[in-house]
Amino acid sequence: MTAIALITGASGGIGRALAHQLHAQGCRVAAVSRDANRLADVEAAVRIAADTTTPEGAALAIAACQEALGAAPTLLAHCVGSTLIAPLHRTRTEAYREVMRVNLDSAVFMLQAWIAALQGAPGAAVFASSVVARIGVANHEAIAAAKGGVEALVRSAAATYAAQGLRINAVAPGMTETPMTAGMMKLPAMREGAARQYPLGGVQTADQVADVMAWLLGDGAARLTGQVIAVDGGFTTVRPLVK
Repeated sequence: MTAIALITGASGGIGRALAHQLHAQGCRVAAVSRDANRLADVEAAVRIAADTTTPEGAALAIAACQEALGAAPTLLAHCVGSTLIAPLHRTRTEAYREVMRVNLDSAVFMLQAWIAALQGAPGAAVFASSVVARIGVANHEAIAAAKGGVEALVRSAAATYAAQGLRINAVAPGMTETPMTAGMMKLPAMREGAARQYPLGGVQTADQVADVMAWLLGDGAARLTGQVIAVDGGFTTVRPLVK
């Protein structure tokens, strides 16, 4: 039977790239975004408008997928996210709460709704963290806290639901070429400075992150759960030789 994959944040760079890859692999893709109009050119069997930062919105996304495709998705890719670059003493309470709502609340509610819909059946999920949750990067306190919560959620849920046959993992991308980072990358000096931070050099593409997410959802990663894979050109683990 053809697998059903639900991708949240499917209108973003990584979600869109992942939808293309899973569609090409033969999955029936349910693409989710708050704005259905932004999904018009996303390769998917069904396009769903839902705000997954609320329990109701997460449940709506799952229910709409079930109604359109006839079953709950056995594959989940949660690509919803935002960022905030500001030192903590300049971070407004409202901005902090928004970062937590978009990044951590959405992950909790989406995972909760997905597990309930599977009713004990096996499946695989992948979440999007960030390198800033794995290594200290200045002026990223709020988003680091949110993504750190996502990673902790992944590990705990992987332990809880392993006996059910659920695999729950995450990727932690470094700087990636997406619409979210377009503003930071528009000046050559900014792009060159960002590229020099990564041992492998350059700024990675959304497709390169989606490659790893698609692999984590597939049979090739059948023995992986509770893992966070850094897709970051060595940023968090490698210190290159300085000549």
